[in-house]
Amino acid sequence: MSNETKRDVFEAVWNRLAGYQVFFNGWPRETLDDYKKRYDSALPDDLPVIPKEVGGWIKKCKRENATLADTLCMEMRPQTVRWWMAFKDGEIAKGFDSAGYRRKQEIMAKAWVLGVWRVEETGEIVKLEAEK
Repeated sequence: MSNETKRDVFEAVWNRLAGYQVFFNGWPRETLDDYKKRYDSALPDDLPVIPKEVGGWIKKCKRENATLADTLCMEMRPQTVRWWMAFKDGEIAKGFDSAGYRRKQEIMAKAWVLGVWRVEETGEIVKLEAEK
């Protein structure tokens, strides 16, 4: 695995192309700069995917200025969020899955920290700053 970021690769390609000519296949340089700005402001490809109920819990915790630790605390979570955290997807009857639980904690924490996620049921992207 490389230590390069996607942004590093993009910059390398950008710098290589920039050395060739002012126009690229008829596109003025300014147009390419607009694409670079769009890339800079775009969301990451690997957004966390969480159920709507979990997203609602994160929104509530953020609104109430709860910490990440409080948000992940089992005793404070609504039952629907507990079920999603504690069991394999669609396999509630089979019991607790500790590896799945840790993975879901990481997904939920990433959504909380980024403030943006994809809703599992609809594919909709939710941004917390839009809620303010």
